[in-house]
Amino acid sequence: MNKRKQAYTVAIIVAAILVIDQIIKILVKTNMHIGEDIPLIGSWCRLHFIENEGFAFGMAFGGEVGKIVLTLFRIAASGLIVWFILRHICQGGRRSLVYSLTLILAGAVGNLIDCCFYGVIFNESYYNVATLFPPEGGYAPLLQGKVVDMFYFPLFELDWPQWMPFVGGQHFEFFSAIFNFADAAITIGVIWLLVDQLFFAPKQKETAEGEKNEE
Repeated sequence: MNKRKQAYTVAIIVAAILVIDQIIKILVKTNMHIGEDIPLIGSWCRLHFIENEGFAFGMAFGGEVGKIVLTLFRIAASGLIVWFILRHICQGGRRSLVYSLTLILAGAVGNLIDCCFYGVIFNESYYNVATLFPPEGGYAPLLQGKVVDMFYFPLFELDWPQWMPFVGGQHFEFFSAIFNFADAAITIGVIWLLVDQLFFAPKQKETAEGEKNEE
């Protein structure tokens, strides 16, 4: 695959993930209120609308200043990933590395859109369904929006027996994280990146060293 075609492929992947991610988020935001739960497949596959202030899977970075700093960091990190992808393509690097970073980039930008603009273009989703471009204005200034999450897969849950140390009597839910399509892209990209670095990178290095020794 030539370098220009690979760059186009990266752009198409990013655009496709962003379109899907934003369509899902806008549909949830304009049709559900925070805390609303819609079963999809039984009780273990649900849409559960929440919003978070910070990182993926609901982790937060508190305060208005912290929120702005986090958003600016995301912008800088996304720009750095773009630069690294383009540099790697120009150098004829491994496509595996390029595409894993592409998924991470697309997911990061997907959540960045929420942080930058959702506070301006939507009103609050508490107790009512949000409106896109409300006449009274949005719920937060630029760069201070919240990330929309909705996918919830509590595969199973149980109550620990009372006799168990530390967790006795507590309720346990397997995979309680609520996430969005962008988070899924980031997670797949990170796993792919780790596999690439553990398996493909050493193999490429061995091949390069072997060719160098033959010369």
